[in-house]
Amino acid sequence: MFTKQRYARLKWACRRGMLELDVIFMPFVEEGFNDLSEADKLTFESLLTCDDPDLYAWFMGHQPCHNAQYKRIIDHILSRVKV
Repeated sequence: MFTKQRYARLKWACRRGMLELDVIFMPFVEEGFNDLSEADKLTFESLLTCDDPDLYAWFMGHQPCHNAQYKRIIDHILSRVKV
């Protein structure tokens, strides 16, 4: 379960070193995160531990993400957030 404190840490983790990722993650965590299942919330939390260059490549479509769980969350986020 995501407590208020855990959600605040997650929201902080969405602030990345790349503006392109901030533009994707911040609106999603504020508007779409609570709609995820508990399992998907955990996957999203895990996704945020990945390196920025990998996240950028996956979200911009420069490289495929080979982790099926991450790929599903990435596709979901991209369907909700207008890049």
